[in-house]
Order: sequence, then structure tokens, then C-alpha cells
Amino acid sequence: MSRLLLSTLIAIAAAFALTACSGTPKDTHPGQPVTKRKAVFKHMLRALEPMGMVARDRKEYDRQEFLASAQELKHLVTQPWIYFTPDSDYPPTRAKADVWQKPAEFKQAQEKLQTAADQLAKAAESGNLDIIRPAVKEVQKSCKACHDQFRSGAA
Repeated sequence: MSRLLLSTLIAIAAAFALTACSGTPKDTHPGQPVTKRKAVFKHMLRALEPMGMVARDRKEYDRQEFLASAQELKHLVTQPWIYFTPDSDYPPTRAKADVWQKPAEFKQAQEKLQTAADQLAKAAESGNLDIIRPAVKEVQKSCKACHDQFRSGAA
């Protein structure tokens, strides 16, 4: 094994070891609401990212694939909110206290995202990229606005 390859493997192993020791607490609470909502958000991101790439002309547009992703996102945006239970404000959450202190505003942010996802699904049905691109931007803006108000930057 070459020295360069060995050095690279050692560096990768060290990086994984440091990540494993990052100190991020595990979700050991009953029902694991933080873990469950994070999983839904990650799934939402995996559905949205390819659509964003298409909207920015960084990925080829496939109408059926895009439509499937838009419909999946429309379904997913209704799911994480049930996991923001009153007893789920504990590490490893990144939710700010405003989630629980300003429930009406948090609900508005959810509804805005759901409306934007609905509009994106309708735009995807049209197959018209001139309609799709602004719909993708609206979903992304909705996500960012909610993160800015209700999500902490720290892990």
C-alpha cells in the first residue's frame, strides 16, 4: 500500500472517529420525537434538492421524476409537525424555544410551507419550467424563513 493511500485512509478514519465523538446527544426519550421529525425533514430535503437542481438548470428535467418528487414533498410537508410535542424541547433538537412559545406563528410557517408545496405540485403537473421555477423558489423561501425563525444553527 502506498504511503499516500495509507495516509488518506488514516485521515478518513480519524475524521469518522471525530464525528462519532462529536458529543451530539442521542434521542433517548419515549417515542423519539426529535429523531422522527429530523428523519421527515431529511426526507423532505432529499425530495426538494433534485427539484432545486432542475430549477437552477443544474440537472436535466425529467417531467415524471419531477412530478413524483413534487407529490412526495406535498405529502411530506404535512408530517413532521406532530413530532413537535410539548415534551420534545431537548437535545439533540435544533428547534428554538419560539416553536413552543409562539405556536400561532409556528403554525403559520407550517401552513405557508404546505401551501407552497401544493403550488409546486400543481406547477409540476403543468410541465412548464417557467411556472415550476418560481414555485420551487417559493418552497425554498418558506423553508428558509421557518429555519431563520424557528431553528437554531447549533447542532
